[in-house]
Amino acid sequence: APLHSLGGDTWERVKRKAAEKVRDAAAELLGLHAQRAARSGAELRADPALYAQFAASFRFEETPDQHTAIEAVLADMAAPAPMDRVVCGDVGFGKTEVALRAAFVAALAGRQVAVLVPTTLLAQQHWQNFRDRMADWPIRIEALTRFQSRGDALTALQRLACGEIDIIIGTHRLLQADVRFDRLGLVIVDEEHRFGVRHKEQLKRLRAEVDLLTLTATPIPRTLNMAMMGMRDLSIIATPPSQRLAVKTVITPVGRGADPRSVSTRTGARRTVFYFLHNEVDSIERMQRELAE
Repeated sequence: APLHSLGGDTWERVKRKAAEKVRDAAAELLGLHAQRAARSGAELRADPALYAQFAASFRFEETPDQHTAIEAVLADMAAPAPMDRVVCGDVGFGKTEVALRAAFVAALAGRQVAVLVPTTLLAQQHWQNFRDRMADWPIRIEALTRFQSRGDALTALQRLACGEIDIIIGTHRLLQADVRFDRLGLVIVDEEHRFGVRHKEQLKRLRAEVDLLTLTATPIPRTLNMAMMGMRDLSIIATPPSQRLAVKTVITPVGRGADPRSVSTRTGARRTVFYFLHNEVDSIERMQRELAE
């Protein structure tokens, strides 16, 4: 962007236009949230016995915070007003299971679920996780990504519009004008900080009365501010799974100490994920080869 003199007319004009855009966006968001608050939600509930069976199939023990978040989400979904809850927790703390429980309840209640993710890779991962977790249930799950052929995407869109898909998982593709839902009841947004404001509000505008569940490890200031103002509900998952080891940060000069095998020996980890930071683009491929050797 060009630089303008602070005392010049151009700067004043640019500043005035920016302020007008901020006011317009804020008014639009407030109007949408007021509209949602004034409407009645679907009051989504699942058969207690069926839900208990699905919950029992979870292979891990729920952490206290995870259990609290799940209960809060289910209570919101059963309430008359549309849900608008943010679940905040670190990576691996169990946010996906919260989303799975919510999606299961919505699907059994006869409503469609849209899962919005920022990348195609994450869409594929969620698609596989949802299919694996709900393999024993008559819930139809599909993905909508750029990896699909035009024919497959068109078929998925037709089935979605006819109500033949219960859970659809996709990227920004879900926000395009040709995407039509038959009975959308729940929208799940993962990693919301990687979406623009209008992206998320555009999906909610499809049906102002839908329940909205947002998952994030790094909540944006706008989300936190709206939660503090009471415009959005907030659940925090701060307790890690019981078997999860603490993250260890190792700072060492290049050499033997930077060898992943030696770090793995010191940490005692059988399977370790490393983030190796290298600050020179020109030599990054050489460093990659050295680490591979």
